[in-house]
Amino acid sequence: MAEHTPRSLIVTLYGAYGRTPGNAPLPVAELIRLLNAVGVDAPSVRSSVSRLKRRGLLVPARTAGGSAGYSLSSDARQLLDDGDRRIYAHPQPRLRDGWVLAVFSVPEAERHKRHLLRSRLTRLGFGTAAPGVWIAPAALYDETRHTLERLELAPYVDLFRGEHLGFAATRESVARWWDLDAMAGLHLEFLKQHEPVLRAWESRPGTPDPAAAYRDYLPALDSWRQLPYADPGLPEELLPKEWPGGRSAEVFGLLHARLRDAGAEFVRGVPDGLP
Repeated sequence: MAEHTPRSLIVTLYGAYGRTPGNAPLPVAELIRLLNAVGVDAPSVRSSVSRLKRRGLLVPARTAGGSAGYSLSSDARQLLDDGDRRIYAHPQPRLRDGWVLAVFSVPEAERHKRHLLRSRLTRLGFGTAAPGVWIAPAALYDETRHTLERLELAPYVDLFRGEHLGFAATRESVARWWDLDAMAGLHLEFLKQHEPVLRAWESRPGTPDPAAAYRDYLPALDSWRQLPYADPGLPEELLPKEWPGGRSAEVFGLLHARLRDAGAEFVRGVPDGLP
């Protein structure tokens, strides 16, 4: 599993606590405070914020008190809203729901967009059924459409819904379309890192301390939010026995239930920021 980067932690912070009804900006000083609590120094925060601004995910804005800050762009809010359905809901997939297919063709003169398409479909959790033919559970259709439209890649892609009719058994085909061993390894690494954290919290009586809850919750969320993209949610009957994905989802769900709101108290300790 990838290490926590300042840029990823900032996106995770905004995703967890930064989507207020009025899209209130978070002051730069408070971004630094909140990231420092999880081990990120001020220069790294400022550098990462600049990169996220260049990518169009953060926009500069003044807080109600006049401090310099950053709020989410409309594209970033859509990205995070789409992500919520994977990260928090994590519904049990059903084989009868079928698949979404992405078939693309990119002119040679624009081959850089071919690379971008492949990388984005991979990040969305698509497997490769054949050259230029990508497949994912049908539940990912809306998010796929939003992503391709946002990146102006939709003109190169046709999307289809369907079911697998053969000739190999679907279970065998899925093992070709996705690297299931690598996927399972990510779940096991998440459990190695965060299941002991859950056990430690379960042994503590009473209400969690806000600062401690925040310090444990934000890295857990940052680790977990990558997993539903690496693992797009394949039906249980298509997966190997003793698949670790269910347990990793359970561990994150319990950490979320115990720590998220307590961590919000630490975030709300800002003098001029999120309400």
